[in-house]
Amino acid sequence: MIDVVLADDQALVRGGFRALIDSEDDMRVVAEAATGDDAVRLALEHLPDVVLMDIRMPGLDGLEATRRIVADRAASHVHVVVVTTFELDEYVTDAIRGGASGFLVKDTEPVDLVRAVRVAARGDALLSPPVTRRLLSRVADATRAVGPVRGVEELTPREHEVLVEVAGGLSNEEIAGSLFLSESTVKTHVSRVMAKLGARDRAQLVVAAYESGVVRPGWAG
Repeated sequence: MIDVVLADDQALVRGGFRALIDSEDDMRVVAEAATGDDAVRLALEHLPDVVLMDIRMPGLDGLEATRRIVADRAASHVHVVVVTTFELDEYVTDAIRGGASGFLVKDTEPVDLVRAVRVAARGDALLSPPVTRRLLSRVADATRAVGPVRGVEELTPREHEVLVEVAGGLSNEEIAGSLFLSESTVKTHVSRVMAKLGARDRAQLVVAAYESGVVRPGWAG
């Protein structure tokens, strides 16, 4: 069972998300938060698999709430997915840097929302529906190369290739097809790249790829 905490100051939004999630046999909403402070408290109390986090909330905003959740060792398995709107794109990169595993837009199709929760719960993060591909390109545009990133020089040529593909928003299955590898081999490479770069998940791999200059805006997507 996938446990989910909803964090949004709009009761209508929370109600819609709850109805969708609770209608699935393999997931449930265990708590709802209307403020960032409550989101942190409830996430650390319930330690869910996924937190759907709004950015703009009274008091503590979703970005700082995300940072506080992922900074707690007890929440190492908790995956925060930021729920945003196109008007809030400037916050997406900060959210990923802060530890968010991925992001959704509030008008996401119901089937994509449910899929997103399952993908995030698996730890795959950086969801791959077309809308996320568009947001990825915006993350790329907002993230400039800032110099060497620890661990990049330790990557093997194959791991370097895999990092480039991950930065393009490709799933393990898609990377396997692109590089003519088995999906399990790709998963192993991704895990090794994450370990070498000290990344919590695929979302942080994308930021690392752009910040290190391994990938430049316009290459991916």
